[in-house]
Amino acid sequence: MSMQNPVFIPGPTNIPDSVRKACDMATLDHRSPAFARLFKPAVEGVRRVLRMDQGEVIVIPSTGTGGWEAAVTNTLSPGDTVLAARFGMFSHRWIDLCQRHGLNVQIIETPWGQGAPLAAIEAALKADVAGKIKAVLATHNETATGVKSDIAGIRTAMDAAGHGAMLFVDGVSSIASMPFDFTGWGVDIAVAGSQKGFMLPAGLAILGVSPKAIAAMETATLPRTFFDFKDMLASYARGGYPYTPAVGLIAGLAHSIDLLEAEGLESVYARHHRLAEGVRRAVFAWGMEPYAASLDLYSDTVTAVKVPQGCDGTALVQLAATKYGMAFGVGLGEVAGKVFRIGHLGMLTEAMLLSGLCVAEMCMADLGWPVKLGSGVAAAQEYYRGTVPAMALAAE
Repeated sequence: MSMQNPVFIPGPTNIPDSVRKACDMATLDHRSPAFARLFKPAVEGVRRVLRMDQGEVIVIPSTGTGGWEAAVTNTLSPGDTVLAARFGMFSHRWIDLCQRHGLNVQIIETPWGQGAPLAAIEAALKADVAGKIKAVLATHNETATGVKSDIAGIRTAMDAAGHGAMLFVDGVSSIASMPFDFTGWGVDIAVAGSQKGFMLPAGLAILGVSPKAIAAMETATLPRTFFDFKDMLASYARGGYPYTPAVGLIAGLAHSIDLLEAEGLESVYARHHRLAEGVRRAVFAWGMEPYAASLDLYSDTVTAVKVPQGCDGTALVQLAATKYGMAFGVGLGEVAGKVFRIGHLGMLTEAMLLSGLCVAEMCMADLGWPVKLGSGVAAAQEYYRGTVPAMALAAE
């Protein structure tokens, strides 16, 4: 793999040079006032990115999976029931994690390529007259299939059912790249990771936790030590951590948020939509289509490209890596071999994406797929030429 080429996997993402430099710092006493001064801007920045009015931001040395585990162990007890739809590899993994912790997961099986089924969620909650369901688990952006779900719609369904369950959202591949409204959507725990939209190396689980979820900690009896929110919040009050934090990554997080806010969060979201739309136009020009079942489900951070009959998406990914030194994502689970994935989130520009589309086309030609060289690149070029904002052109 060439270190000169950008990566087009849905995370970890490309890291800006200034973010790498911000992470590269001398040893700092994490129990000193100097750490507290470094940590506070990172926490407050995450709060703004999440659009979070109340509650706490908790940053744990971990990944998104650790964030999932922290969410359930701090708020639930063995035998509790949670409601989740399974429609991709990452919604499946969250379900598996809950089951391993002794939770009763009420699963709504949903075809891969679809999003969270709002009507089925509402019906399940209305049927739960005893109030056994303690939390609804929602994957905002299903990275395996390139599908985004309607979190505001899930909140509407919960309210229509008159149910008091908490709402936990996996926003690992959406937060800081796609609009997210913690307060407006009534989210109780949002889980993000440092290596996606925040453009950092992997190593931080980033959570927003509502007052309702914090109150649930008082009765939750699932075991937790490293992920214990009570320990974290008690240490936060003293300006520190209950154990050694990832100081360099936290410094990088604060700087990453500075970059996002300098661009403007609405501009960040618009850029991701523009980049994604160019990729989608390329996919259609190739005679293919996204795996997501409909336009309203298309993700702005990753496109799972459904490959032609008789073609192998994994073979394309392997050829791109070995011949051209470029990384794309393989299909996972039920879609293994049936798709290849183009990640288009984090530090990316139109020019960078065009290089990825070009390499993907060369791989298709090398593998004998029925694709005309230049077709997808031209479609994306035509779209980008008409949509790159004047401010971006001036800055270049």
